[in-house]
This record gives sequence, structure tokens and C-alpha cells, in this order.
Amino acid sequence: MLEQALVVLAEAGGTAVVQAAGTDMWTGLRQAVARWFGRGDSQREQAELERLDQTAGELEVAGTTVTERARIRQEATWQARIESLLESLDATERAQAAEDLRVLLAQHMGQGTVSAGQGGLAVGGSVNIHADGGSIGAGVLYGGAHIDHPQGPDPSQG
Repeated sequence: MLEQALVVLAEAGGTAVVQAAGTDMWTGLRQAVARWFGRGDSQREQAELERLDQTAGELEVAGTTVTERARIRQEATWQARIESLLESLDATERAQAAEDLRVLLAQHMGQGTVSAGQGGLAVGGSVNIHADGGSIGAGVLYGGAHIDHPQGPDPSQG
């Protein structure tokens, strides 16, 4: 039985595989996950690449009505596979494999994981919007904008 932190890590791994499938992140994550599972065995790594491709293919062809179910099923499958591998290792190997997986997920999922719909603004890190000198600063601006010199205060207002 794995400790809760490793179960959560395995869940994050399963989610990462499914979220990356069909995106620009897929190639890098696919290679890294296969390498992680292979643990130096090129045949096992190749088998994992095939499994990952099968997952991506299933998610790609899933119709819109079954997409969510397919995603959930694939996330659970990959979580279980990760848990199984971690359970098969001795304590020292398990600690190293867990750290390797944390690094892998941080490297491959820490970039490009945000998205926004049409006209939206998505930021994966920090954003600083600054305006000065009569300009407009906006993350998202709907409609038009017009900048004109402001009128001076009414003399009766002091």
C-alpha cells in the first residue's frame, strides 16, 4: 500500500498523460513518461510508448458524449500503472522514482497548461499590465477605446 503522497503523485501523473495527449506538450511528456516507466530497459520503454500512443488515439477518436468518460478511464488507468510500478520498487528505488516523476511532471506540465477561449486571457505565470502617460492597460478589452486629452477642471470647482 502506497503512502498518500505517492497516491496523489500517481494521480497527477495519470492526469498529466491525459491532459497532454493531443497537445504541443505530448511529444516531450510521452518520451519522458516512457523513459520513466522503462527504467533503463529499452524494450519496456518501447512498450510504454505504444501504450501512450494507444491512449492518445483513444482520446482522439472518443466522441464528444463519451470524451469525459474516456478521459476519466484513461487517467485512472495511468494512475494505477504508476502506483503499480512504485509499489514494485524497494523503499530507496521508490523514493528515487517518485522524485524523478515529480521532476518530470514539473518540467513537462509546468509550461503551456493554461488556455483561454476566444477573446480571453490565460496566464501560466505572472502578468503585469502597466499604463502611463494617458495610455490604456488591459488584459482583455472588449469593444473600442478612445484616448483624448482630458479636459481641465471646471474653474468653479477650484
